[in-house]
Amino acid sequence: PRLRPEVAGSFRPHPPGPDRPGQARRSPVMIGGIENSGAMDMTVELLTATVMVLTTVGLHAVGLLTLGRVLAAGDAKAGRGQAVRLNPLSPRGAAYTVTVVLGLFILHGVEIWLYAALFYLLGAVPDLREAVYFSSISYSSIGYGDASIDPDWKLLGAIEGINGAILLGWTVAFFVAVMGRLLPTSERGSGFE
Repeated sequence: PRLRPEVAGSFRPHPPGPDRPGQARRSPVMIGGIENSGAMDMTVELLTATVMVLTTVGLHAVGLLTLGRVLAAGDAKAGRGQAVRLNPLSPRGAAYTVTVVLGLFILHGVEIWLYAALFYLLGAVPDLREAVYFSSISYSSIGYGDASIDPDWKLLGAIEGINGAILLGWTVAFFVAVMGRLLPTSERGSGFE
């Protein structure tokens, strides 16, 4: 794969040698046309990661709130003042489940693509496909060893993994809470609508 012209040379394999066999060459980070290295690289990387964590956490909060309101609006549209238990095998129960799952999948997809776009724009990966792949395996904490990233941005990739694990956990908590509507209740006859 070829690198974008504006970042060509920012990610090149280091020629194998006794001191660094098979490792990638570190290249300086350019910020506002100024070349930084060493501790400044780490500071820039941590600041970038902080912005991304704040952005994705905020986006996730808004996404879950929106999804919750969409589900509540569905109840209001059905003419009910409060939520009722749903039969998971009914058309309404199936639509409810599909809405929740697709909503959560889209939300995580947007967050993965935000990181992928950042990796691509930083020139940390060779192309957009590699950016999306690397971001997906980092966010989901799969961490296959076949994805390459510029060593200057490896810490950002690791922080994406931590961020993704927390956001996925938050999603599981939301999912369990809203899917509780598909369970029978002992207060009513069958408990299902």
